[in-house]
Amino acid sequence: MKVGSKVVYRIAVSFFDLTFLFTGGITSRNSENVPRHGGVIICPIHLSSLDPPALACTMRHRRLLAMAKEELWKNRIFGWIIRQIGAFPIRRGEGDREAIRYAQLLLEAGNPLLMFPEGTRGSGRNLQAFASGPMIMAKKTGLPVVPVGISGTQRLLPKDGVKAARQRIVVNYGHPFTWAELATSDSEKENRARFMTHLRQSIHDLCVEAGLELEPLPNEVPA
Repeated sequence: MKVGSKVVYRIAVSFFDLTFLFTGGITSRNSENVPRHGGVIICPIHLSSLDPPALACTMRHRRLLAMAKEELWKNRIFGWIIRQIGAFPIRRGEGDREAIRYAQLLLEAGNPLLMFPEGTRGSGRNLQAFASGPMIMAKKTGLPVVPVGISGTQRLLPKDGVKAARQRIVVNYGHPFTWAELATSDSEKENRARFMTHLRQSIHDLCVEAGLELEPLPNEVPA
C-alpha cells in the first residue's frame, strides 16, 4: 500500500534534524523497542505540534504514518505536504469509521502508525483522558503497541504559544505489548481496563524518565 512520498518524508525529516540541532538537540532512548518490520501502533504523550517530527527523527529505521485532525487540511498547501509525508485526516469525536478502517489497513499492510491516546495537546503537567482508539486498533489487529514518553517539545512549541529559546528534546520508547498479553480475564470490561491502565502508566513512567515533570497518577504515592 503506497502512502504519500518517501522522498518528501526524507526531506521533512532532514529539515527537522537541522531545526532540532539549532533548538537544543534531540535524544532518542530505546528506539530499538520499535520493531524493525511489521505493523506497530506508536502511542506517545501529546505535548506539541513538534511531537510527530520528533518521533520521525528518532525512529530512523521506520517510516512513520499518522492520523491527524481533519482541520489541518483547511490550508490546501499544508494539507498536501502532510499527506505526502504520510498523514491522513480523521474527524475527531465523530467515530470516523472510514479513517479507522483505513488505519487498520495501513497497520495490516506492515506500517507503523502514530496514534495519540490523548487526542489533543496537553499542558505537560499531567496526562489527559485517554481515548479508546489505540486499544480498539490493538484488539482488531493483534499488533504490538509501543508507548512513548517525550520531554522538551512542550517548551519549544507549547499549546499556549509561549516558547523557550532553546530546549533539548528527549524521546523515550517503551517496551511493546499486545492486547492478547493483557486481555487474560474472562471479563471484557476488565481486559479493557487493564489495557488502558497499562498504556497510561507506561507513557507516564517513560515521560518521567525523559525528564518531564508530570503529576503522579491517581494510584501513585509521590516520593
